Amino acid sequence: MTNLFGHSIRSELLLLSVTEALVCFAAFALILHLGLPVGSTADLPGVLMLAGILAVCASFAVAATGLYHPANSLRAARLFAGAVLGGLLLVVVAPVAAHLLPHAPLPGIGMSVAQLVIAFVCAVLLTRGAFFLALRGGLLRLRVVVLPDAGAARLRAQLAADPFYDVLDEIPPGIEGSAPPPFRRWFGMRPLLAVIADDPAALPQAEHARLRALRIPLWSTARFAERALGQVDLDALPDDWAASHVRPAGPASAALRRILDIGVALAILVLTLPVMILTAVAIRLESEGPVFYRQQRVGLRGRVFTLCKFRSMRVDAEAGGAVWARQNDPRVTRVGRFIRLVRIDELPQLINVLRGEMAMVGPRPERPEFVARLAEAIPHYEARALVKPGITGWAQVNCSYGASIEDARLKLSYDLYYACRQSLFLDLLILIATVRVVLFQEGSR
Repeated sequence: MTNLFGHSIRSELLLLSVTEALVCFAAFALILHLGLPVGSTADLPGVLMLAGILAVCASFAVAATGLYHPANSLRAARLFAGAVLGGLLLVVVAPVAAHLLPHAPLPGIGMSVAQLVIAFVCAVLLTRGAFFLALRGGLLRLRVVVLPDAGAARLRAQLAADPFYDVLDEIPPGIEGSAPPPFRRWFGMRPLLAVIADDPAALPQAEHARLRALRIPLWSTARFAERALGQVDLDALPDDWAASHVRPAGPASAALRRILDIGVALAILVLTLPVMILTAVAIRLESEGPVFYRQQRVGLRGRVFTLCKFRSMRVDAEAGGAVWARQNDPRVTRVGRFIRLVRIDELPQLINVLRGEMAMVGPRPERPEFVARLAEAIPHYEARALVKPGITGWAQVNCSYGASIEDARLKLSYDLYYACRQSLFLDLLILIATVRVVLFQEGSR
């Protein structure tokens, strides 16, 4: 794992991202260079600058389509669909980014839309093919021995779906204490094998000595889950965890985050205004009742505020009291089902962001009725209130909609990771991942 701005990035995925950006840069530079007049070298610096801009935009496009998510990174059908969709996003984003830069090197240099998309898709597929061969050869896959402790079953299930991990029951014979290959050291991928236990201190001294001799790191389940999976182990947190790990942002950081929240909210409001008007008309035509649905939610430090959404259910949906939404909920209208699927119903919450009641990124605000129930059932649930709630969040981009105590517990493990590691860098990653959630309709109900 590699630590970037306080957030743990999987080193294998970081290597994939860097390699993919370089391959995209080479492909774009080649096509742009071939488009120059024969023998011309005057525009070569402009070619390299524009290729660099396109490569950066390509990295954002790949991330926005979810191809850096471990579960999607090497799946053939998902990879091809994501590469094509990423190419279309690149067509939209790249010209805007190039024109916004001073002295944009566009005059006399360019490529067709078809060339741009084809070059991008080929670069992505070529890079993923190379990484697939590296994984099959064992160069990038990390072998993990998960000892049979209390947290073993849950961790095994999460790692089993990850192509970059090979879960073992015991240390394989013939392991030597030789240094790992250089490229693993360069990208922070030092161990070829790791051992995970709930309580490493409980292992016999002889086992500790054996692992040290073999240069095999020993991780606790909680530390491994936090560094590799972006979660905290709720059962391993001490009672005073929140006081020592969740610290309020300084004045300068808080002011910058607030400015960015306002800027992003206003930009999205302007861009989606036609969609919001059409949605309001559709809701009004389909059924009687208000266009907007107002609901009490718990915000920062337990303050209750009124959250605004487009109404997606019947007016009498909660006549019997508050209940969680469920799959294929019969209370949802036809228009409501569509706007939920593409997350249009969330757009009015941008008003809550402008009011300062919410941020663009943070834990999702929960209803007071559910907060009281969940706080009794799940330890440290109140710690969510130490961070301003958001429209999207680390839990929202990592797990599906929660409709049970167990789902809420899983989401809390992600929310508390964000609470203790929040940064502008992590916010940017979450916003990019939110595009994936919307495009592929993940977790909607």
